[in-house]
Amino acid sequence: MKEQDFESQELSEDKDVNAEKLVPVGEAIRYRKRAQSAEQAAEALTEELATSKEQGKQLTEKLQQLESENAMTMELVSAGAIDLEAAMMMTKSRLTGGEDIKDVVAQLRAEKGYLFVDRVEQAVLPRTSGVKHKRGGAVAGLEAAAKRAASSGSRADIHEYLKVRRQFVK
Repeated sequence: MKEQDFESQELSEDKDVNAEKLVPVGEAIRYRKRAQSAEQAAEALTEELATSKEQGKQLTEKLQQLESENAMTMELVSAGAIDLEAAMMMTKSRLTGGEDIKDVVAQLRAEKGYLFVDRVEQAVLPRTSGVKHKRGGAVAGLEAAAKRAASSGSRADIHEYLKVRRQFVK
């Protein structure tokens, strides 16, 4: 009798194990769809991550390029470059990875002096392009404004005289 009890227990345990393994078909389909959508989402996120990393690399390269161009521009301006674009192109063509920008600009200044303003000329800035010179009666107008300002002492007359005078003084 013990053997029969043992066999009946085994059968009942097998039925319990099989019962746990069996899942309704509708639920199995839902699980499978959820798993497939999770896999698709994981693939999409992986692609998005790869794209983001590539964009990050591109932005880093662009930033480094802009920083080096900014440093070149600042160095060329401080050296007194007249034609900044031409000087920039020549500096870029001469610049290799290991050289210092200051050395390249100094060499360019020595070889291509016409691209740079002399230090003496740089101290005295030229007039702006907005200033117009009046020929002929302009000197008479300046003298008249000076006499009017001296005789009246009015702030408006003095201001007018200084405004006219700016056209003649460097």
